[in-house]
Amino acid sequence: MTDTSAKLTLLGLGAMGSALATAWLAADYDITVWNRTASRAEPLRTLGAQVADTAADAVAANDLVVACLLDDASVRSTLDGVDLTGKDLINLTTGTPGSGRELAACATARGARYVDGGIMAVPPMIGVPDSGAYVFYSGSAAAFEAHRDALAVGAGTKFVGEDPGFAALYDVALLSAMTGMFAGVSHAFALVRKENIDPREFAGLVSGWITAMSGYAHGIAEHLASGDYTTGVTSNLAMMVEGNATMLRTAHEQGVSPELLEPFMRLMRQRVDDGHGDEDTTGVIDLLLSRR
Repeated sequence: MTDTSAKLTLLGLGAMGSALATAWLAADYDITVWNRTASRAEPLRTLGAQVADTAADAVAANDLVVACLLDDASVRSTLDGVDLTGKDLINLTTGTPGSGRELAACATARGARYVDGGIMAVPPMIGVPDSGAYVFYSGSAAAFEAHRDALAVGAGTKFVGEDPGFAALYDVALLSAMTGMFAGVSHAFALVRKENIDPREFAGLVSGWITAMSGYAHGIAEHLASGDYTTGVTSNLAMMVEGNATMLRTAHEQGVSPELLEPFMRLMRQRVDDGHGDEDTTGVIDLLLSRR
């Protein structure tokens, strides 16, 4: 490939950056790479990448510049004093919605179009067909459309709006859901850990149960959209709060700390005490918002 659509610069060659670079090289893209620790670029040089001595040289080499660095502070320091005029900056560095908006404003003021990205994958998934890897993008729609094909080489693409903070927001929101799931799964395994129960067999039950319960997210979405948290409720909050007592007693019997469950249970109890026992757990979201 020789056209400009198949050329790009990549700043940052950690595990994710190296995986992205390898995917682009495998797809015959002409890429220029830069990394603060220069030795990390050598394996990519042997695969055909151009290695720049400085970040400024790397940015100057191509109109499309992708950053995949440690954090957004690293992006700011790396691009400090670098000419961004006419560049399309795609920031795949994990950050917050606020930092994405700040970087977008800075890049725009310096003559660049800015797109923020949130990678929903681990490095071994990048460039692997049907791995399920994808990236949230937000910011300049024109820049995203101009480089959609290049961005789709390593993972699927999901453009979520022109607010440059949305990609990070979607990313962190899903990671937050994952963290809550990890907490529940950890508590479940702790309950059976000391018993004569094969954890591998139990894992199948846990996985199946979580899959069966995943539709719960759609119920919450409908309640939030309608404002009525009681429609279609089959197991109301008052009933669930009563059931929490059994879960806590079981944890005590098994010698397991309830610290992963108690914060959510306290919010459930508060919502019932506030007179919303006929709802499901959607109202807990309002409690979280009211505490800020």
